Amino acid sequence: MKKYFSWTNIRLLLILLVVCFLYSFMSKRNENRKLQKATVEFLDGEQLFVTHETVNKLLIENKKDASSIQKVALDLNNLENAINRHEMVENAEVFVSVDGNLKAVVKQKTPVARVFESHDSYYIDYKGTKMPLSSIHTARVPLVSGEINVNNSKKLDELFRIIHNDEFLKKNIIGIQIMPSGSLIMKNRNFEYDIEFGKTINMERKFKNYKAFLQKAVLDSSIYSYKNINLKFTQQVVCTK
Repeated sequence: MKKYFSWTNIRLLLILLVVCFLYSFMSKRNENRKLQKATVEFLDGEQLFVTHETVNKLLIENKKDASSIQKVALDLNNLENAINRHEMVENAEVFVSVDGNLKAVVKQKTPVARVFESHDSYYIDYKGTKMPLSSIHTARVPLVSGEINVNNSKKLDELFRIIHNDEFLKKNIIGIQIMPSGSLIMKNRNFEYDIEFGKTINMERKFKNYKAFLQKAVLDSSIYSYKNINLKFTQQVVCTK
């Protein structure tokens, strides 16, 4: 008759039971532990439009500090959603580190234009959504006037991103006026002339022409006498004094 139980099997079973007990005990003990602290990290390195204090309050749900919160009481998804609902936040990730610290890693929205309407002013962010102005920081982005609607918004969003992604354009294009016809007139930071951009077609080509023209024109002081730079024609830049 075979022996189904031996001392070796019994020892293995006992070890397994002890390990399970210790794991359950440590898990329960870990859940009942309170957090050490709460920290906030901004991916862009700066608290431009929302402060550490604002995110921290959302993180600890307006309690005095993190040390009063038990791990078992945490709902990380709920905390993430609360921070993501903030109008200045693009995305947030919340987690608890092995040493008991509650941490939020936050990516703020990136404004690419500021729109002025008759009774309102707001930013448009990199994804093309509205973003309110901040009381703690003003973004250096092109000032946009004129009507933005469902017919032109996607192309304008693309235009704003092109400017934002190009260091030269980002520094120099400070104003964009949307005409009733759909054409655009832009302003340069360093010169008084108008830039007739035309409609939102062949945009990258037009900007390439403008940058090439400007690199040559700045060598000639006559650039300061120009009143109009026309980029409507993709094969040439037409200037008037």
